[in-house]
Amino acid sequence: MSTDVNIAFVKQFEREVHEAYQRQGSKLRIAVRTINNVKGSSVVFQKVGKGTASTKSANGMIPVMNVTHTSVECTLQDFYAGDWVDKLAELKINHDERSVIANAGAYALGRKTDDLIITALASASTLTIPDGNVGLTRDKVLAAFEKLGGADVPDDGQRFAVIGWKQWSELLKVPEFSNSEYVGFDELPYKNMQAKKWLGTTWIPMSGLPIDANDIRSCFWFHKTAIGHASGSDVQSDITWHGDRAAHFVNNMMSQGAALIDGSGIVVIGCDETPD
Repeated sequence: MSTDVNIAFVKQFEREVHEAYQRQGSKLRIAVRTINNVKGSSVVFQKVGKGTASTKSANGMIPVMNVTHTSVECTLQDFYAGDWVDKLAELKINHDERSVIANAGAYALGRKTDDLIITALASASTLTIPDGNVGLTRDKVLAAFEKLGGADVPDDGQRFAVIGWKQWSELLKVPEFSNSEYVGFDELPYKNMQAKKWLGTTWIPMSGLPIDANDIRSCFWFHKTAIGHASGSDVQSDITWHGDRAAHFVNNMMSQGAALIDGSGIVVIGCDETPD
């Protein structure tokens, strides 16, 4: 059998992987500051401090704000997700094995993208709400809301809150969160994923948020510019035929990284998940 991989097979597989990654691979990439097509092993995000307006005397010099400029380096890492597709096994199964493997690889890389962003979020410690031996309550949400405002975090529609599924269930018991009279029917920003707008923030439930030995889950309320995500290579596929195995090896890969840019733009909310 020829060692050449069918070109149509490769193109279709690459398209399916890319579409799957975009569709359901990552939940948080839309929620952070992103640089694509990075050349090299790292990228630098610029952080600009606050300026102060001043008066001046007649014909005097305009005072300089002396805004601070700092940089945050984000290192890229390479990730792979591969598997075998047996040539004859495809004839004996009643599903599209190519699509199954494509989706599995794309979803695995998507979860890795979210893991990188969550790790960056978890490194913030400037603004915190203690667990208080309770889950996510209305009072905790309001306390976090106050901290964001006190830190001058912009209320410009680019705030996001990432919470666990337990916390999502707890918020559904809060009328201001679940009742359409408070939220509105149009506050559902993303298709194909559970998310909604509340308090000028997009709330996203997901698994994989940090939890410690005392069953305290860390949830995060943050501004989009507080976290940087860099991509040197979005999801790509490499498919090779192995005659000794009579199978294609399908490898999906990407090069990405994430870094904390501004810890003062993130509130970490501790939530107790101790079993009843």
